[in-house]
Amino acid sequence: MTTTAVSSPVTCTSAMLSAVDTDLLVVPWFEGEGPGAVPELDRSTSGEVARALASKEFAARPYDLFITSVTDRGWRPRRVALIGAGRRAVFGSDLARKFATAVGLNARQRWIERVAFVLRADAAGATPLNELAQAVAEGLTLSEFDAGSYKTDDPPPARPPAWTVAVSGATDDEFARASEAVARGRLLGECSNLARELANEPGNTLTPREFARRSEALAIEGGISVEILDEEQIARLGMGLLLGVARGSSEPPRVIVFRHNPPGAPAGPMLGLVGKGITFDTGGISIKAAEGMERMKDDMAGGAAVACAMRAIGLLKAPIRVVGVVPATENMPGSRALKPGDVLKSASGKTVEVINTDAEGRLVLGDGLWYARQLGATHLVDVATLTGAAVVALGKITSGLFGSQGWVDQVERVANRAGDRVWPLPLFDEYRDQIKSEIADFTNTGGRAAGSITAAMFLKEFTGGLPWAHLDIAGTAWADEAKPYLPKGPSGVAVRTLAELAFTSHDWKSEDKS
Repeated sequence: MTTTAVSSPVTCTSAMLSAVDTDLLVVPWFEGEGPGAVPELDRSTSGEVARALASKEFAARPYDLFITSVTDRGWRPRRVALIGAGRRAVFGSDLARKFATAVGLNARQRWIERVAFVLRADAAGATPLNELAQAVAEGLTLSEFDAGSYKTDDPPPARPPAWTVAVSGATDDEFARASEAVARGRLLGECSNLARELANEPGNTLTPREFARRSEALAIEGGISVEILDEEQIARLGMGLLLGVARGSSEPPRVIVFRHNPPGAPAGPMLGLVGKGITFDTGGISIKAAEGMERMKDDMAGGAAVACAMRAIGLLKAPIRVVGVVPATENMPGSRALKPGDVLKSASGKTVEVINTDAEGRLVLGDGLWYARQLGATHLVDVATLTGAAVVALGKITSGLFGSQGWVDQVERVANRAGDRVWPLPLFDEYRDQIKSEIADFTNTGGRAAGSITAAMFLKEFTGGLPWAHLDIAGTAWADEAKPYLPKGPSGVAVRTLAELAFTSHDWKSEDKS
């Protein structure tokens, strides 16, 4: 695996636009704005901005791009780009992040070496300028990801430009906060890209043991302590659900355990993050259709999100204790594989009748949630590419969110700020009837109806009544179609949400129950 090359931080400047040392100066432009919105741009381009607006060559629709040369020799930027920002009333961090990513992808296609993205203080609206600055830094960094790391015939992609966030019209205090936010956004963007790289790795290179090795290296760089449990340690813990899934593969399972214990941190709360780490999912004996199965290399995207979020949590020095648990295995149809009708005993002592071996993610997460509780977690979040039903319900742009009412509300707020769109779905008690078993405590699937909900109901059995949230990222972990702000391939979803959650403990409520 080739890691994302980062040669320098994203810099932040409050210099006048004419003094920003860059090859391309990018300015978001809102619908209905005339050349007087930033008059110096029109003067520096000999009226080209006014001409493009008047002729409707550039109408400022979202992601429209207009590039022209700077003719004023007193200006340091060589060219100016206007990117359509749509309606000013809806502009915020999410759109700022997307526009910055779109600009970055376009600049790399043009082999531009230096890019400055302008943040106009007068355009911030209700969103704090520092939040916009962080989002822009994240977006520029996200544009650096390259999914074609194994290509040998294509020319290598352009090196990422040197990025600058140019804050225009801010006070000294606003600029200071924006500069700190840019550094934070750069780091979170880098960690998101690292998760994308892991999810993009083919199953023959990213086995459970290799996934554990790479995750350990990434987390240790962030000051996180890591313990890797082998199959013997897993067996001693009684993790029968994980071992049951792992039986069909010649590759042994692993459990990756991350710990963030900052000096002086209180005993509680402790955030527990659990990620599904299925490095390749054939479906097991209940084998999947051949078409599209190659995508099942990304079935560990939830585990990658946890690993890379833990790296960010360490580097950003979150003030609370955090533990991460990633159960990792392959799901294969070998001669010893789990069979429909088998009964497994979990580490918590609960028994599960296996109806479908392709519902394996919830099995490994069950043991993972139990173990996070044993390590002292008081608040739980699990992340998994869990169900096709979530894709049917929410499509490819929104992750499903389930769990304890108050805790789900908190996770939703953080996810929205982080740019990970989520939508809560219900967990009414009646849904549990669908996973009743005749011979065990419950089954591992409740059928097609409400499939994502019954999967979450299964996970709830292992949360011990703690505040808990489940993110089903089956539809959002991978982009099947390119968008201006997201090329085809892994998205890095949930990394920023999990990392930012560790900084919000002052908003948590101990009475949140599942």
